Amino acid sequence: MKPEEFKQLLLEKGFELSDQQMKQFEIYFKLLVEWNEKMNLTAITDKEEVYLKHFYDSLTLGMIYDFSKPGLKLCDVGSGAGFPSVPLKILFPTLEISIVDSLNKRITFLTNLVEQLELDKVNLYHDRAETFGKNKMHREQYDFVTARAVARLNVLLELCLPLVKKGGLFFALKAAKSEEELNEASKAIDLLGGKVSSEEDVTLPISGDKRHIITISKKKETPNKYPRKPGTPNKQPLV
Repeated sequence: MKPEEFKQLLLEKGFELSDQQMKQFEIYFKLLVEWNEKMNLTAITDKEEVYLKHFYDSLTLGMIYDFSKPGLKLCDVGSGAGFPSVPLKILFPTLEISIVDSLNKRITFLTNLVEQLELDKVNLYHDRAETFGKNKMHREQYDFVTARAVARLNVLLELCLPLVKKGGLFFALKAAKSEEELNEASKAIDLLGGKVSSEEDVTLPISGDKRHIITISKKKETPNKYPRKPGTPNKQPLV
């Protein structure tokens, strides 16, 4: 996907990117490739692939849910190189985003990225999700929480749902639909105060790659014992 195609396809979805926003995506791409030579941020470095599989892919969430209302707060858990939250922030400038990542090197990259893109209302935290979810400054404080991660849903739920405020939403961005994974997570969803709100299948243009977005709404407060201590959700997932 060339940058011009990226712009045109977003226009067809109702999003008209300004010259400034296009410039921000261009800077993002250059910094991603530059820093990727020093640390492992992504296996995808081809420009057309980055625009399709990172930038456009991240923005599919904004095609399903409207993040334009002022005052909304989104937390991105284990964001890596900033996906999906930074592309969403570029598209929806009023959105306040917080990124938590356990690797300080990635936070250093993101700090530089945010500076170069001249973004405001971006908070970066070097922390384990399990510890972060216990912090009263962040627990149940976010309208939206996202995770674009390879962990199974029952693990992601324990790391992310404690951060969602009552009435808020957790978005799990998955590479493929898995009824087995959703069934396996049903106990965790209920236990942590959530309810499946929707499932959306997304097909990326050009490549035809499939994506799956699971939305969990927060119906009640998460019990204080969750998330458990660092490492436990991965070793002993809720089933």
